[in-house]
Amino acid sequence: MPGLLRGIARTAVVAGTASAVAGRVRRHQDQHFAEKDAQTAGYQQADDQGYGAPQQVPEQRSAPAPEMLDQLKQLGELKQSGVLTEQEFADQKARILAG
Repeated sequence: MPGLLRGIARTAVVAGTASAVAGRVRRHQDQHFAEKDAQTAGYQQADDQGYGAPQQVPEQRSAPAPEMLDQLKQLGELKQSGVLTEQEFADQKARILAG
């Protein structure tokens, strides 16, 4: 009989702990979703007022022209072969990229 009571008590403790943890997780999730809803409502209100939600503008970079790439490649080869110093390479590279 004592073994049976010990098993029942252990089960009750485990179930109680699981219930408490589940309750904490649920409250945390509810709080998280409430914050998200408030943020979404703020965006909706801004949109209704004509301001619109903040947008992230992607950075636009133009690709170098093919002849510019060829010049940079030749410049790199000259530097690697030792014809150009580091400073000369940097100066010429800046000149090419400036266009």
